[in-house]
Amino acid sequence: MTNKIITSLKNPLVKQLRKLHRSKHRRQQNLLLLEGNNTIITALTLDYPLTLLCCTIEWQNRHQQLWGIINDRLPRVELVSPEVLSTMATTVNPDGVVAVANRQISQASGYVINHLGLVGERLQDPGNLGTIIRTAVATGVEQLWLSRDSVDFDHPKVLRASAGEWFRLSMNVRDNLVETIQEQKNNQVQIIATIPDATKTYWELDLTRPSLILLGNESAGLSPELMALADEKVTIPLDNKVESLNVAIATALILYESKRQNS
Repeated sequence: MTNKIITSLKNPLVKQLRKLHRSKHRRQQNLLLLEGNNTIITALTLDYPLTLLCCTIEWQNRHQQLWGIINDRLPRVELVSPEVLSTMATTVNPDGVVAVANRQISQASGYVINHLGLVGERLQDPGNLGTIIRTAVATGVEQLWLSRDSVDFDHPKVLRASAGEWFRLSMNVRDNLVETIQEQKNNQVQIIATIPDATKTYWELDLTRPSLILLGNESAGLSPELMALADEKVTIPLDNKVESLNVAIATALILYESKRQNS
C-alpha cells in the first residue's frame, strides 16, 4: 500500500471499479465488486480471494485490527477520499470501503439434493435474491439454481442484501431449469411449488424428505413448464384480502418450516 490518498475521480482505478457496476464488465473481467463491512469481513473470514481493497482514512481509523489483517493478506490496498469511494460504490451512503474479488462459480453439475435446494426462475429484484440467499444459509439450503434471465447473482446489491452470507451458498446459473429439476426428480427429490388456489398448506408438506422448492418471478410467478414438474403444490394462507407475499418472505416461511420439521 502507498501512503498517497487517491482523490481524483479521473484515476484509472476509479474507472475500473465503476465498470464493475455493470454485469457485462463483471463477467468479462471475472470479478466481483464487494461493498460494506459485513460482506468484506465475511469474505476475509472464509478466505475468499480478494485482490483489491479501497477505503477512506476514516474507515481505516475505525477498523485498525481489521486493517492489519487486510494489509497482510491483500496484494493491493488503497486509501481514497470519501468522494472517490462514493463514486466507486453503488450505494448512496457507502460504509467507506469497497473491495474487488475473483469471481468463483460453482458448476453444481450432477449434484443431487440431500436435504434442501432452491430454484429461482426469472427473479428480478436484487434485494429479494440477497434476502433469499441469507435465509437459505440460515436454514441449511445446499444449492441454489437460477435461470439465466434472473438478476445477476453477483449483483452488488445481491451481495449486500445477503449480509455477507452470499459466500456460504453454492449457486449456479442454468439455461435450462427444466433439465435441472428433472434431474432432481429422477433422484427421488420432491419438487415443491406454491400456488394461491392449492388445497394443501405448506406446513402439511413432509419436508424431512429431500426437497427442491421452486421460486417464481415476483409478478408472474412460475412458468407453466416448471409448474408442471411440481410433485407438491401448496398454498400460504392469507387473510384480509392480501393477494400475495413477497417472494423472499414466502420462501422464508417454507424454509423455516423445513427447519422446524428437521430439528
